[in-house]
Amino acid sequence: MKEIVDILLTGGTVVTMDSEFRVIEDGAVAVKGDKIVAVGPASELESAYRAEEINQCDGQAITPGLINAHTHAPMTLLRGLANDRRLDVWLMGYMMPTEHEFVTPEFCYLGTQLACAEMIRSGVTTFTDMYYFEAEVARAAADAGMRAICGETILKFPSPDAASYDESLAYARDFIEKWRDHPLIVPSVAPHAPYTSTDEMLRACVELAQEFDVPLQIHIAETRQEVETCRSERGMPVVPWVKKQHVLDAKTIAAHCVHLDQGEIYTLQHHGTGVAHCPTSNLKLASGIAPVADMLEVGVNVGIGTDGPASNNDLDMFQEMHIAAILAKGATYNPTVLPARQAFAMATIMGARAVHLDHMIGSLEIGKRADIAVIDLNGVHNWPHFRQDPNAIYAELVYAAKSSDVRHVMVNGKWLMRDGALLTLNEDVLRERASEIARRIDAFLIEREGNVLSKLISVGGVAQEESFEVQVKARIDSIEKVNLLLEHPDVNIVRSVHYRQYDTYFIFDGERLRYREDDRVENGQVTGVRTRLTYTEPGKKHEFEHAVLLSRSRFIAPADRPLRFYREYFQPRQELEVNKERLRWHIDYKGKRFYVNVDRVTEPPIGGLFLEIKSRTWSRKDAEEKAHMIADMLNILGVGQDDLVLEEYVDLTASKR
Repeated sequence: MKEIVDILLTGGTVVTMDSEFRVIEDGAVAVKGDKIVAVGPASELESAYRAEEINQCDGQAITPGLINAHTHAPMTLLRGLANDRRLDVWLMGYMMPTEHEFVTPEFCYLGTQLACAEMIRSGVTTFTDMYYFEAEVARAAADAGMRAICGETILKFPSPDAASYDESLAYARDFIEKWRDHPLIVPSVAPHAPYTSTDEMLRACVELAQEFDVPLQIHIAETRQEVETCRSERGMPVVPWVKKQHVLDAKTIAAHCVHLDQGEIYTLQHHGTGVAHCPTSNLKLASGIAPVADMLEVGVNVGIGTDGPASNNDLDMFQEMHIAAILAKGATYNPTVLPARQAFAMATIMGARAVHLDHMIGSLEIGKRADIAVIDLNGVHNWPHFRQDPNAIYAELVYAAKSSDVRHVMVNGKWLMRDGALLTLNEDVLRERASEIARRIDAFLIEREGNVLSKLISVGGVAQEESFEVQVKARIDSIEKVNLLLEHPDVNIVRSVHYRQYDTYFIFDGERLRYREDDRVENGQVTGVRTRLTYTEPGKKHEFEHAVLLSRSRFIAPADRPLRFYREYFQPRQELEVNKERLRWHIDYKGKRFYVNVDRVTEPPIGGLFLEIKSRTWSRKDAEEKAHMIADMLNILGVGQDDLVLEEYVDLTASKR
């Protein structure tokens, strides 16, 4: 008597991806409940099983569902938002500010549903995600019927779903507890990257992952800058540093791993760390080419990921497999590196190992979950077929097949797509809702891009200084002249310092932004460096006697990114540089605080010494009083009207360029 099963897929080429890489022409797969119960020749299974539903798959490949090893699914709603920029400008200048403004639980649910629709059409049955409000990502994936490893993002600074990493960890704990027994969802914890984490934070994430025996996701060595910063600030490469924080002791999934040395690769292999290779994203963001061939040779489990749809810009795993295979060949000048079978394995069984789920998915074997894709091989782009090479089917799937060839998709024994029609998602509704969010984001960015201060605020850390600044500038013939003021009985010197200042001015229409590096000098040696941005509102507000100016003050922000970042982010109309040696005294004159600077402009060289006296205040009345006090100090110094300089240094030096 025949055993009854729920579904029989028969007549196609079964690509098992089992330990022997069996390919069964005219094969079949039997499914009962959520599991595969038999794999073999069609004639044998048709004789042994009676199915409630029989699917003829002639001319089609029956394969394990593909595994997208790394993505940020809700970012479908940010697809195409900021292209052709470096990773740091793209991430810090556009993605994070927009996310801060728009990312909500509803945003994450909708974006994930849109991503699920795209991935199902690409034959993907499992995806590994890292984002915010990850419970909503999990809910959207489960509602769509997909399998997902969902990682709650942890950052050392505030994020859309948490004011601190402590809150993120608490959210992650609650999320893991509620979802850990779900048949489709594997909850996880996801510290974003070493450069956005503290050592304490990483260790807390490891403890949480180990407590619940769930994966830990993290970006590793994605850019050269990340690696160089880690070496300079922490005295070691990225992998040794995360190892020191015990990150590799968890079931870790390391995304990107572009800039690794051989020792780091061996470390990942030794710890059983899975790697998610994202070739398209790494190429598009010019992050580099990961040493995939070296990783595979050593025995690292490498999966393939699309990365987020805002940096790829799609979730097409067929395209990703194709690029992964040919990129490795081009990078090594060796056409035998990463053959098609291995590339397909990276998207299936090896990808399952990389995300620590190979006991459940990744191959068509008895007892594994029924996560299956059926791919039409009859397209003209995939014709004709040759079978003298047993690996020919892999070449057809990796080098010729397209996501549009996927006909049917099943997860956990349930159909998500039949004959190219999605069964669990309404694409028209998703498009309409996504378009509305895009219109709102467009309006936000258009308004922001027209205002330098708004762009500065978007990258964070901006503080407004006192509302008014009073200052005067004058030429002096010697530094000794300043002693007339410093030694005056009404003056108390609070402190003094020597700086070398390197100023880059970004010039816009009516606005200025200054990037300053202050090198503190003691005994001829630089003992400290401070960098910051200063935005000054255009125009002076009032002139007092002796050309003392009263003006709206500035907005300042720490410049914690390289000058190149700000140049590419702000895209000024003009850029000017002014370098100078500065001696500064903080003084109290008649009980009020002033700053006295003696400057020598070195680039461009204009000759002579300049004296500046300035102060800041929140009060206009106080500013006016200080303006008169500066006039008194000028009299003490014997500075006359002819010695005064009305221009700022950047304007004064313009004629020297």
